[in-house]
Amino acid sequence: MKLISFSKNGQTGFGAAVDGGIVELTGRLDPAITTLKQAIAADLLGAAAEYTKGRKAEFSMASVTMLPTIPDPAKILCIGLNYLKHKQEANRPDVDHPTVFARYADSQVAHRQDMIKPVVSDRFDYEGELAVIIGKGGYKITEEDAMEHIAGYSCYNEGSIRDWQAHTSQFLPGKTFPGTGAFGPYLVTPDEVGDYRELPIQTRLNGKIMQDATLADLLFPIETLISYCSHFTPLSAGDVIVTGTPGGVGSKRDPQVFMFPGDFVEVEIGVVGKLQNHITAES
Repeated sequence: MKLISFSKNGQTGFGAAVDGGIVELTGRLDPAITTLKQAIAADLLGAAAEYTKGRKAEFSMASVTMLPTIPDPAKILCIGLNYLKHKQEANRPDVDHPTVFARYADSQVAHRQDMIKPVVSDRFDYEGELAVIIGKGGYKITEEDAMEHIAGYSCYNEGSIRDWQAHTSQFLPGKTFPGTGAFGPYLVTPDEVGDYRELPIQTRLNGKIMQDATLADLLFPIETLISYCSHFTPLSAGDVIVTGTPGGVGSKRDPQVFMFPGDFVEVEIGVVGKLQNHITAES
């Protein structure tokens, strides 16, 4: 099942993506459940699948404004340097634990919305990544149990302002400018994905392949990331772990490549989908 968050006629909601468009789920599984995050927290994704089965689209994708897959996660935990080629191009040493930093929900845009290049920098870089959306929350989750805590997967472009990222050893200033992180188009449930390690991941800028890898290349697998993060902060339904980017980022190329207004960037991850965004200037 593919689930989306959207706005239509000024009202936010969520639904299932089916052939030809969307089946509305807002308030239909429970009158009090009006967001995808609430549906996850109430353990209603199974009910959503049953409700959707056999139903035809009620309206088209083009008739809605898509929102980030989870517009309001309590936590966005991003993993750095989690592919060997990216670690090597960044000239970073081997480590025993994942590199983790935070991103804020108000830095996100959706599929088909513009990513925003800030005025203060011309070093706006792409980072195609797989996002994991937490279903069942937990504290100190074991690696053996970690996959049971996943509601689904989505695409993420963890747009980075490289000069601000490099101001100190802490990444956060370069990672959470408004409108720089794209998230979508869907939450795809684990039953559709199967073994995540078999997923290909590719980032394209203006049609040119910039990053090309598979999820089997992760240095710290998803099970480890969920367990590790849950040992320093309790995870809740709708939290997001952005699992890292492959090699080929623009700042490590020769010559360097950054994103500018008018550019078009895509992150495609197998059955998880294709996230597409134009770049625009900050007003």
